Amino acid sequence: MSDDVTRRHALGLVGLVALGGLMGCSSSPDDGATEGPGEFDFTSSTPLGQVIPAEERMPAPAFSGELLDESAFDSTSLAGQIAVINFWGSWCAPCRLEMPDFQTVYSDVKDEGVQFLGVDVKDQRQLAQGFVDSIGVDYPSMFDPKGRVAMAFRGFPANVVPTTILIDRSGRVAALYVAAVTEDELRAALDQLLPEGAPR
Repeated sequence: MSDDVTRRHALGLVGLVALGGLMGCSSSPDDGATEGPGEFDFTSSTPLGQVIPAEERMPAPAFSGELLDESAFDSTSLAGQIAVINFWGSWCAPCRLEMPDFQTVYSDVKDEGVQFLGVDVKDQRQLAQGFVDSIGVDYPSMFDPKGRVAMAFRGFPANVVPTTILIDRSGRVAALYVAAVTEDELRAALDQLLPEGAPR
């Protein structure tokens, strides 16, 4: 292999590592367990603060599991509402910066038909619960150490957190951000979704 080719390969790897650092924390691959294929098939992330045009959205898969408090959760409980699903871990530094913003937005929109759901991955329950308690998060989080919820979204990069999925009132994936999301970016996306199919 020539020096030029070797140099280009090395630069490419450096670029991928840098991109991963900007997008969020990475964890080790999962054991491949899934909830079964859904209609959604990940191809790329959505620009921050933007949503997918309604005619291009694909149905989100169904999923279930347990919350941090060990109670059962089923995604059917989100039906008819806008859902903000945030994948996080107590070990993830960008998550620590992002989650207070999510709580602030949740407090403002929870009475407008918007539900928030955290999905804690690659974590220990005690550490995860201590993390949300320290921030004062009062929306629920699933405890999903093996990443089964992420695997339900086909092709979804389950080993990168924080990642956020927005689901519209019709149960379709309206946005997917493989990066930390700021309060302003989240509000901008929800402002686009709230008028859609709003009760009159």
